[in-house]
Amino acid sequence: MRGLTGSGDGTDRTTAGRGSALRAGLAAGSTAMAGLAAFGLLCAGCSTGGTGTRDEGPAGTQPVAQVTPSTTVPTGTAKPAARVNAVLLIKADPEVGGQIRNELKPCAGDEYPVDTSYGSLTDGPAADVVVNVMTCGDSVGVGTYVYRRGADGTYENVFTAEIPAVYGTIDRGDLVVTTQVYGSKDAVAYPSGEDVITYRWATDRFTETDRVHNDFNRALGEGDLPAPPTTQN
Repeated sequence: MRGLTGSGDGTDRTTAGRGSALRAGLAAGSTAMAGLAAFGLLCAGCSTGGTGTRDEGPAGTQPVAQVTPSTTVPTGTAKPAARVNAVLLIKADPEVGGQIRNELKPCAGDEYPVDTSYGSLTDGPAADVVVNVMTCGDSVGVGTYVYRRGADGTYENVFTAEIPAVYGTIDRGDLVVTTQVYGSKDAVAYPSGEDVITYRWATDRFTETDRVHNDFNRALGEGDLPAPPTTQN
């Protein structure tokens, strides 16, 4: 049997062949790694959102995501309303009934039975003021008034409603006045119904635009719920 023949310098040819193959494999692996690195650099310039390449900054700088604070004021933002002394407005207004002006006194301490709302009703230079005057004992409205501020800072009475159980509110630029309707035997806390009237400012006055009447159910008496039915075992 023939043995393995070595090279002239004593190195085994088989071992040398294996060494050449190993070096070739390492070279091929290095080439592949270099290709992957180049591919990675190329993809670094691609958008992760899949919308194409992204805009880069100057050479040598890294792109940084920045959020710029918005300075836009949201539309429909209400202007701050200047507060007024509603009690002084009522007492100094000659269009308010004398009895209401004379009987407007604190209910307890310095708390007057007056509700005040501010909002845009007449498209004036400032917020309009809605004042509701009530009784101390049962908080029943006795008068609703709307004041419009003029350019000189004074307030003008542009709406007056002095009827029992009246209350005015501002609803999306409209004045909504609700009055309770009482029958001859109705208690103050339990009216028979109500009228809801909507007014809108036109030119220089309020004009009625809608009226709704609600009749309340009297079957339950004065707000008492019927007793639940009993069951017998």
